[in-house]
Amino acid sequence: MDTAEASLLVVDDEPNIRELLSASLRFAGFRVASAASGAEAVAAVARNRPDLVLLDVMLPDMDGFAVVRRLRDDPAGQTRQGERDRIPVIFLTAKDGVDDKISGLTAGGDDYVTKPFSLEELIARIRAILRRTGGPADSGRLVVADLELDPVGHQVIRDGKAVSLSPTEFKLLEYLMSNTGRVVSKMQILDHVWAYDFGGDLSIVESYISYLRRKVDSGAGGVPKLIHTVRGIGYVLRRPAA
Repeated sequence: MDTAEASLLVVDDEPNIRELLSASLRFAGFRVASAASGAEAVAAVARNRPDLVLLDVMLPDMDGFAVVRRLRDDPAGQTRQGERDRIPVIFLTAKDGVDDKISGLTAGGDDYVTKPFSLEELIARIRAILRRTGGPADSGRLVVADLELDPVGHQVIRDGKAVSLSPTEFKLLEYLMSNTGRVVSKMQILDHVWAYDFGGDLSIVESYISYLRRKVDSGAGGVPKLIHTVRGIGYVLRRPAA
């Protein structure tokens, strides 16, 4: 079963950058194809129909701006719905001048990220564009490593196996996953999950975190722990170290 959050195409002529970025995005829950030149990128879009393209500006055969113009003039660059809205493109480049950014956006890019960049920031930008353009991330499905939560189908999958959660456990996990990498306090959890005022009993949070850990973090096969306690502050759901 394919549980990828969205399909991406990474285009960069530097093998190390291309492979590292592709691996990191796969680990973050995306399905990733790659290309090393402009011509390969155009062919890969026609072949794979990705939901978004990450495109290096400096390529050996044509620059990224020319690639986007090719895609915008080619039916292969349309979305899977066949409408005139196009597959979104994020330019990746070491050039950070205003003129370069204007050229990229004028050529038809949706965003412009300069190297070196934070992987977390890039993923946030990818998801923001997919939401704006109606891509798969618009469904609200959350993916962290091998943990997937589908709020529409009210389903949770960890390491390819369905996890049965109570409505409260589900809401708690959804809140933690929505704040991946961010520490949330017991009071924040209580207020969001139980909608209690400040008179709420904080011990209920500890109990439900414990229930959730048993179901999500204690599966067979040595799955990495995702839910962590931050002493004196609260809890955080983190992606395991690569």
